[in-house]
Amino acid sequence: MVKKLLAVCMSLWMMVLFSAPSSTSAHAMPTSLVYLDFLENEVEAELIIPIDRLEVAFKQNLTGDPKKAVSTYHDELLSYITSHMSAKTSDGEDWSIQVDDLSLSYPDVETDPIDLIAKATLVPPKGAAVDSFTLNYEVVVKELVTHVITLAVRSDWNNGIYTSNPEIIANIIHNNTTVSIDQSDGSVWKGFGSIVKSGMAHIAEGVDHLLFLLALLLPAPLLVKNRKWDRFAGAKHSIKQLLKITLAFTIGHSITLIIGSTGWVNIPSQPIEVLIAVSIFISAIHAIRPIFAGREIFVAGGFGLVHGLAFATLVTDLGVTPMRIALSVLGFNIGIELMQLFVIVLIMPWLLLLSVTKVYSLVRIIGSLFAIFASAGWILDRAFSISTPVDTIVNALAQNVTWFVALLAIISIASLLFNKIIKKTPVS
Repeated sequence: MVKKLLAVCMSLWMMVLFSAPSSTSAHAMPTSLVYLDFLENEVEAELIIPIDRLEVAFKQNLTGDPKKAVSTYHDELLSYITSHMSAKTSDGEDWSIQVDDLSLSYPDVETDPIDLIAKATLVPPKGAAVDSFTLNYEVVVKELVTHVITLAVRSDWNNGIYTSNPEIIANIIHNNTTVSIDQSDGSVWKGFGSIVKSGMAHIAEGVDHLLFLLALLLPAPLLVKNRKWDRFAGAKHSIKQLLKITLAFTIGHSITLIIGSTGWVNIPSQPIEVLIAVSIFISAIHAIRPIFAGREIFVAGGFGLVHGLAFATLVTDLGVTPMRIALSVLGFNIGIELMQLFVIVLIMPWLLLLSVTKVYSLVRIIGSLFAIFASAGWILDRAFSISTPVDTIVNALAQNVTWFVALLAIISIASLLFNKIIKKTPVS
């Protein structure tokens, strides 16, 4: 009897186990999203609403033919959304809200819901602050009690929040549809400082930009003889070359950073990234054997234009008004230069010390070969989508840059001391 009872229990347990849906295949209930973009005098909101949930709340068939439904019920949908959202100052004064520009967003996965995208412009009453208000948003959630709306600040220049990293500030549910929004802690200086940090972080993470500059600076302390790199050219000549090359690169990327951020030039990112890898490859070849000796500043400036286009794609998301775009370009550029200067000050003194010794030839060749290896891997990846371990290797080295600089310093000092000992040792 006990055995039979145990067998029945085991059978029921197995049925439950295999009939229950797995957590990996279950789909979370679609939620709405509200993204807020704080401008100087208004707030723009992007409302992302799953159309199957909107259909329940709106009480019209929207999922059968979404495109036709949005066209047919366009004005009614605008009226419904407008009547289900409001904004007020802390004193209870109403903000004006204009909802327009309805569109559909189709998912990559067929089983995911189609979203209705609506754009809203929220304008505070005259004299009221744009960075502090109360938002009431009841779209879908008023009629569908199980629905959840995620509210996030997508961009706020004064607080250093950009579209690449929105900040979630609240979840709106059926019985709690009002949210107090306060972004008043921000300021122009706080936003500008955040932009400078962003420029520094981009160079710190963008190893390819630094590798190009370092490859170009490797032979800077040397003279050319018989189309080969020769002996140390002297401290004055070396420092002058370093400054010229760095300044030329700065001018080059500053020009295209300004042009690109204004939207005058719009080039796809892939060819830019490929050209950046090519610039490293050419500079590394030059560091092994001079191919444009005496013209390094023109190469640095020319390829600097290419690198600036890559920077510009980041700056376009940092500012939306002319003043903020100008401050973003200035701050981002300052951040880039500060990080470049930091890396040059960190590494170049040791290379200059090494350049007076015979060891420098070996260090220069090893550094150049590494740059060739890295750039070739990036070209394969960016131009032909061929996966290589370059990113993994380069990022691992970048994360241990302190140890690399320490080793370089030890080699430099040891080589210099050894060189002095050899010179002082009398020849028998």
